[in-house]
Amino acid sequence: MAFPVIALAALAVTLSACRQAGENAPDAQPAADLHNVLSAAEENAGWRLLFDGESTAEWRGYNSDTFPDRGWRVESGQLIVEQSGTEEAGLGGDIVTDESFASFELKLDFMLSDTANSGIFYRVIENPDEAIWNNAPEYQLLDDSVYIAMGTMDMTTHLTGDNYDLHAAVTRPAVPVGEWNSARIIVDGSHVEHWLNGEKTVEYEFWSPDWEARVAASKFAEFPAYGRTQTGPIGLQDHGHEVRFRNIKVRTLPAE
Repeated sequence: MAFPVIALAALAVTLSACRQAGENAPDAQPAADLHNVLSAAEENAGWRLLFDGESTAEWRGYNSDTFPDRGWRVESGQLIVEQSGTEEAGLGGDIVTDESFASFELKLDFMLSDTANSGIFYRVIENPDEAIWNNAPEYQLLDDSVYIAMGTMDMTTHLTGDNYDLHAAVTRPAVPVGEWNSARIIVDGSHVEHWLNGEKTVEYEFWSPDWEARVAASKFAEFPAYGRTQTGPIGLQDHGHEVRFRNIKVRTLPAE
């Protein structure tokens, strides 16, 4: 059916106005298939990218001034820790942010591979004589089903979303291998929250009697600096397994 020229012109003007209004909306979100970008609302809320999909400029090796020259790569807008073939020794080692954070909110997406084991660290203390996990709290990332099936140790506080070796998640949203999952960490003074796929998994208070008791009963009892600093870099673990990261975003929170 043919439309009158006047009607077509009016329709074009209307569509153009709607499109412009959408582009100028303050809370307009990026298209669903875009990653490593910030929406206008996120920018207004103080979020910034720790990974833009191309550069590792915001990161360096743990106890190093430079980014590892192997073991990590950027591919298809993803920051990838590579498979090394061993459980403990990664090819490149752990990485940390150049900047230190005290109170902050962190969001990122991660994809696990088969038998993957990794973690997100916060308030990292860099000590050349100790591993990153000796002193920094860890949001565990794990191929849960595989390690549970192994049955070699109690996995109660060692699964995805846990505060490693201290607090077990109160809920366990599905984290199937090969699919993207979202992690969120809030550290506000002494208050900490772990979130997984939109659900809160862990909540605790640094230095509370409960926290002190848990540390004393954990593998961290022999590390007196564990969890004691109030600021430090954010870290990603190279545990010898492939894990992919994208949409790594952070915003600082006001001091208490």
